[in-house]
Amino acid sequence: MMNRILGILTLLCCMNTHAAEIHITPDSSLADAVRKAREMRRLGQATEVTIHLQAGTYYLYEPLRLRPEDSGLTIEGEYATISGGMRITNWKRQGKLLVADVPDFNGRPVDFRQLWVNGKKATRARDVSDFEQMSRIRTYDKKNHILWVPRKAVEKILKAPYAEMVLHEMWCTSNLRIKSITPQGDSAAIRFQQPEDKLQFEHPWPSPMTPDTKHPSPFYLTNAKELLDEPGEWYHDIREHKLYYMPHTGETIQEAIVPVIETLVEFIGTAEYPVRHITIKGIQFSHTTWMRPSEKGHVPLQAGMYLTEAYKLRPQIDRPNNHKLDNQGWLGRADAAVEIRYSEDINFDGCRFEHLGGSGLDYVIACRRGTTTNCTFTDIAMNGYVCGSFSPEGLETHLPYQPTDFREVCTGQTVEQSAFYDVTNEDWGCVAIAAGYVSDMNIEHNTIHDVSYTGISLGWGWNRDLACMKDNKVHANLIYHYAKHMYDCAGIYTLGNQPGTIISENVVRDIATPSYVHDPNHWFYLYTDEGSSNITLRDNWTPAEKFLKNANGPGNVWENNGPQVNDQIKNNAGKK
Repeated sequence: MMNRILGILTLLCCMNTHAAEIHITPDSSLADAVRKAREMRRLGQATEVTIHLQAGTYYLYEPLRLRPEDSGLTIEGEYATISGGMRITNWKRQGKLLVADVPDFNGRPVDFRQLWVNGKKATRARDVSDFEQMSRIRTYDKKNHILWVPRKAVEKILKAPYAEMVLHEMWCTSNLRIKSITPQGDSAAIRFQQPEDKLQFEHPWPSPMTPDTKHPSPFYLTNAKELLDEPGEWYHDIREHKLYYMPHTGETIQEAIVPVIETLVEFIGTAEYPVRHITIKGIQFSHTTWMRPSEKGHVPLQAGMYLTEAYKLRPQIDRPNNHKLDNQGWLGRADAAVEIRYSEDINFDGCRFEHLGGSGLDYVIACRRGTTTNCTFTDIAMNGYVCGSFSPEGLETHLPYQPTDFREVCTGQTVEQSAFYDVTNEDWGCVAIAAGYVSDMNIEHNTIHDVSYTGISLGWGWNRDLACMKDNKVHANLIYHYAKHMYDCAGIYTLGNQPGTIISENVVRDIATPSYVHDPNHWFYLYTDEGSSNITLRDNWTPAEKFLKNANGPGNVWENNGPQVNDQIKNNAGKK
């Protein structure tokens, strides 16, 4: 009787404080726990509910969806991982290779672009292990949609059914599915599948560099069994549903995981009914993929935003207040592990975004406030943290974005005290932190290193006209060993008119020096690109005053940037 009375008193205490707790284990349904919390709120049993995840891995078969009815929820766990992966087991030796059957997932065959073996990302079979040894293109025939390459570079894959080319193009890389290879003398003509064939040869920027430059564009080949020749590489035969892996000497597979979904968590509200006040603490998000490159190729414009249509303009468009425009383009956006739409105060504390095949965390549209603090972003194929619009799908990307309903604009986000490294490790044109059309955003005290291109990209539009960007802050970040694969870059890069934006007390140093970039001198510590206007850059420490101000608008202030900035500022930058 006494135990029963104590139980009732505990329940009454929870109800009086309007708080409740739900504890689940990895063999429980996370979606069911969210629904239970939703019902507790609906029935007046609690206004705030915390779901505690016991240590372990919570596998999903579809994204977890959090809605306005889930407002006030906290999800937390120590050593808990939300995974979009599937284990591959029953490996068998076949010569130098280990081979396993790939089972159906949720009633369907699966394809994927990543594999993690014993907690580390394996390499999709490719023709070079050292990117310094990539082959170079010979001729780029835009009229006939042919890319000419050395014949010896493609001899291994003449009969490979699903081979891909990853082509280096100034500040982006394109993933191109090979349709045919026609040898001719010591060269070979490569043609590509649609829609990337049309996009690749019609869009003018970024362009591959041809042999009339000093550094013709390099490329590598991937996704062919014939290229499986180095320890740590893998190939998935989608026709036979078999996965091949070449182990390192003495390596045994304790765990092999392939990703089967693209997004793990979706926050879905509306302008009138946003998702509010949800906090995620201490959770790891892992094992996603992004399949568009396998299905439609991937031809990006910048920061991983892919083109859906693009072509050159003749005659060029006259733009008052801007230089003439020589091309048009419309964009799409890659999937992320966690995506947020129409929200207020969605917060992440001490979370880890790791082993991801798309981007990490994405505040997509109509998000107000929301803090990402003390988080880690690593082993991510594309962008680490993304925020704001990068032109809606129906808006030509060089036009300023000024929505009638300002609620569409992501406003007041903070990303601070977080670490970004080994992100952008597949799409080399992506960045650690990508902020597009945002306002009142705060990017502060983060450490960024070992990224393929730029560290922080702020703004969008290539246009000096007033848009919806304003009052952004990039303060006391440490950025080093950036541009591992791409140039035309900076530690911190801006676009567009951003009144009230301040970039201050950051440290940018130690750029990487790949030999194959299109112009080995075209890199910078700070870079205000087209249309950058009304931005203040002050007290940023860099080893030299290597900055670029390209086609800027009015109102930019440069004050005390370079090696003379005092040591106190220099030592204060980065995650603390």
